[in-house]
Amino acid sequence: LRVPRVQQVLSQRMRVSVAAGIVLFVTSVRAFVPAVYQIRCCELPTAARVKIVGRGQNCAVRNVQSLGQRSNAQRRCQQGMRMNTDTDTPAERARKSAAARLAAAENKVVVIGLSHKTASVEMREKLSVQEADWQAVQTEIAALDSVKEAAIISTCNRHEIYIVTSDVHKGIRDVTHFLSESKNVTKKELRQSLFMLTEEEAVWHVLRVAGGLDSLVIGEGQILSQIKRCYELSTDKAGAAGKVLTRMLNTAVSAGKRVRTETGISRGGVSISSAAVELVEKKCIQDLSLDMHQLDVCILGAGKMARLLVQHLIPRKPKSITIVNRGQERIHELQALFPDANLIPAKLDAMLECVGSAHVTFACTGAMQPILYKENLEGVVQRDTMLVDISVPRNIDDKGANQVKGINAYNVDDLKAVVAANQARRHRLVLEAEVLLREELKNFGSWQNSLGTVPMISKFQGRADDIRIQELRRWEHKLAGLTPQERETVGRLTKRIVAKLLHGPISHLRTMDNVEDFEQTVKSFEQMFKM
Repeated sequence: LRVPRVQQVLSQRMRVSVAAGIVLFVTSVRAFVPAVYQIRCCELPTAARVKIVGRGQNCAVRNVQSLGQRSNAQRRCQQGMRMNTDTDTPAERARKSAAARLAAAENKVVVIGLSHKTASVEMREKLSVQEADWQAVQTEIAALDSVKEAAIISTCNRHEIYIVTSDVHKGIRDVTHFLSESKNVTKKELRQSLFMLTEEEAVWHVLRVAGGLDSLVIGEGQILSQIKRCYELSTDKAGAAGKVLTRMLNTAVSAGKRVRTETGISRGGVSISSAAVELVEKKCIQDLSLDMHQLDVCILGAGKMARLLVQHLIPRKPKSITIVNRGQERIHELQALFPDANLIPAKLDAMLECVGSAHVTFACTGAMQPILYKENLEGVVQRDTMLVDISVPRNIDDKGANQVKGINAYNVDDLKAVVAANQARRHRLVLEAEVLLREELKNFGSWQNSLGTVPMISKFQGRADDIRIQELRRWEHKLAGLTPQERETVGRLTKRIVAKLLHGPISHLRTMDNVEDFEQTVKSFEQMFKM
């Protein structure tokens, strides 16, 4: 590049390539020589000895005899040693590595909640939260000192709070206190019903919930739509989910879809509504001395649960189906959806009349307190009747209703006997589903572990870019003949070369699962690249 004649001969592209090649060569040497050789200074009583140590072997040892030579050798050693310590001492590097690992460990997932397995319907309805209030509640929880992220799901069979915290014990204490204060429930009552899971066990639980494996009716599909809704609300601008919960809930939704598409677990009647219809089918002879096709059915509510009830009743051909709802629009939608079902619409003020004339009444409204109870049922019921409540909070005071002559009332907990009959048949499908869920759990775990590599990767990339910029500045006078466009090309080219050189090591860091191996690799990187 110094000879004018050579500059004239070289094409514009070759000039750029040569310039970039010079920078690349020097950058590569500076970046990777420390990995091969370290200069150590060893002072003996009689002479200073400079030892050049290669990988696992001593390459050469030279005795320095004269005092002048010795001083020069020591100076060179000191310069070499200063080069190795211009950033941090080994102790400081260890502390920084520990800090990075600590930062990764600060994102611990915790699940605190109760379900049909751990709590009675009475306790579940005390803690229940309407979907419209999920965001407000999770925002309150996220405001607690120990909580970084929060999400909530509340259904008829479960009430679960997902949080991210750096202090598991304090996080659990704070959330438990919040539940006790906000729901007016003693901590003693909560402890008898709550379950608490942390880290991998917490994520595994959420995946099983989304897959329908933790549901009262194994494989039921409604819980997946509820988890999806939890994801949408918690990741919205008004939500309280951050990086970790967003990824976890997204993984749960994907896992739930995989379970339903790749296994047969969702085939057949797999919902609370289907179990309720099966309960009536099983008990109608005993309670009413009637078969299914002889029954007049009344449904209170016209939402999703009502739609599923109609869907499962139609094949059993009941005598009539009356739907009671405040607004008639939803009933018309159901009539359009099931044109052959002969659905009879009724307004809310005719509720007691419809209940009194029906053989079976299903309650599935959004009411926050019972709408059928002993006092308003007495004198209204004209025949033996079954009341089946599939709502939480309960729409029917089953204890009071059962005191009325001719009434047999059931709530969601009474569905367990019906569900138990299907458990054995689905056991093999559960095992198949868990194989898929373990794949998703491993993928999430790898992603979460990679969060601990972010500080190291950033430092690694920063170190490489510093070297690139330093070398460009050192060779600035050699690049003086380049045009601005050529200089920009050299800059882009060196960035791409550095990125490609770093791709392998960075990918290796991100995929490491073993903590000890990761820590050793980080130490090696710090020593090799003088970080």
